[in-house]
Amino acid sequence: MHEIELKFQMPASRRAALEAAVAGRSHGARTRLQAAYVDTADRALAEAGLALRVRREGRRWVQTLKGCTADPMTRLEHNVPRGGGVAVPAVDPNLHAGTPVGDTLLALLAGQSAAALGVLYRTDILRRTRTLRAPNGRVELAFDTGSIRAGDQTTAVCELEFELLAGAPQAVLDTARRWLPRFGLWLDTRSKAERGDLLARGQAMAPPRQALSVRLTHEMKSAAAWQVVLGSCADQIIANASQIASGEHAPEHVHQLRVGLRRLRSALRLFDGLGADALLGDAAAVLFRRLGAARDQVVIEGEFAAELLAAMGSAGVAGEASVTAPTTGETVPADMLRETDSQMLLLDLIAASQTGRVTALADPGTSLRARVTQRLNRWHRQVVADTKRFAELDDASRHRLRKRAKRLRYATEFCSALFERRAVRRYLRVLRALQERLGAVSDAVMAMQAFASQRDRDPRAMFALGWLAARREALIAAAAPELKAFGKVRRFWK
Repeated sequence: MHEIELKFQMPASRRAALEAAVAGRSHGARTRLQAAYVDTADRALAEAGLALRVRREGRRWVQTLKGCTADPMTRLEHNVPRGGGVAVPAVDPNLHAGTPVGDTLLALLAGQSAAALGVLYRTDILRRTRTLRAPNGRVELAFDTGSIRAGDQTTAVCELEFELLAGAPQAVLDTARRWLPRFGLWLDTRSKAERGDLLARGQAMAPPRQALSVRLTHEMKSAAAWQVVLGSCADQIIANASQIASGEHAPEHVHQLRVGLRRLRSALRLFDGLGADALLGDAAAVLFRRLGAARDQVVIEGEFAAELLAAMGSAGVAGEASVTAPTTGETVPADMLRETDSQMLLLDLIAASQTGRVTALADPGTSLRARVTQRLNRWHRQVVADTKRFAELDDASRHRLRKRAKRLRYATEFCSALFERRAVRRYLRVLRALQERLGAVSDAVMAMQAFASQRDRDPRAMFALGWLAARREALIAAAAPELKAFGKVRRFWK
């Protein structure tokens, strides 16, 4: 069977009100759920996206196996009753044989006995539930509080789940949209199993999610291809946004989220004309720009600070140059991601990526390859035209060229499977080198803008502006080989 649900976190100040709202007028009793999760010593199940547990639900035990799917709302699930009693039943992987997720598990274990599985972490949860009717089905609300324990390490749990009991997945999304602004909820794609595995590993957060590869085929209609590309973009965006909203994240999570948003916007342009998801681009652009301040600060501190301070020391300029952004809600990524507009974007992205929507999209008569070739031709010509007059461009035009190069790169990666592999690789190698050069120039300009905002109150900023201006000119001159190479690169399409 499939489990269709969304999980959310909430501000500590809203927890009591949220639990009361879930309880409603019935004030139903809470159920205690105690579970033990097992895995191999090398965590083979977790690496494969599987979670295997035995859980006491009231007076009975249930063994459950879950597996991930490409849909952020959906997981494969198979439950087996294990009777009552106090003692924890021994886990038996063979009980899931004959199911898709069970066969995956048994193939992964490759004949190993159940003794190869050991308990790595446990959960102890109090759950309060309520069933709601929505236009498209019935949804269960589950308010969970408790803990996850791995060895002597413990982490608290307080979350709200919306699970589909009957009807269409849209019922879960519609219910979440109503409750989200009311209680300040934010999406958390991490399951208890994922959080438990991280705790057992001694890790505070999941690694940043890189872009999933896209495999289009010649037989695909444009609408189906768009759905595949959208799924890849959504996976990268939602996973990184969830980790950032948790409050524990690295700068690379922010970078990969921005990459995902840029890929989404490029995909929307590549498949322009389908029209069904055009509004996603506007919301993605707003979040992308707002996250830029956090990314820019990392670049300044990582790429320029050390060299700049060394140059100031050599020139006899005292003190340090500081361009640290203020830590307000305008620049703190976690705060941005928890805002209602950001969360609505994620819900809209999940809704758009539902596989059942493919048939509802209008599909033009041209073949997929012809469609993408037309766009690639146009975007390639734009980049070539700008590279030929690069030295004459102003900073804004050079930044526009960088964005065009990124758009062309992402579009090439999306449709690479439709063309000859080696030709695509040659083209991408030249294009990526150009993009990196353009990025270095844009970063220098961005740093200049940051220091310019401080020059009236910090004389050291004037030195930094002069140093960065010289660096910008040197980078522009150094870009000549990449500019020339792209002007000569052979297109992989005809």
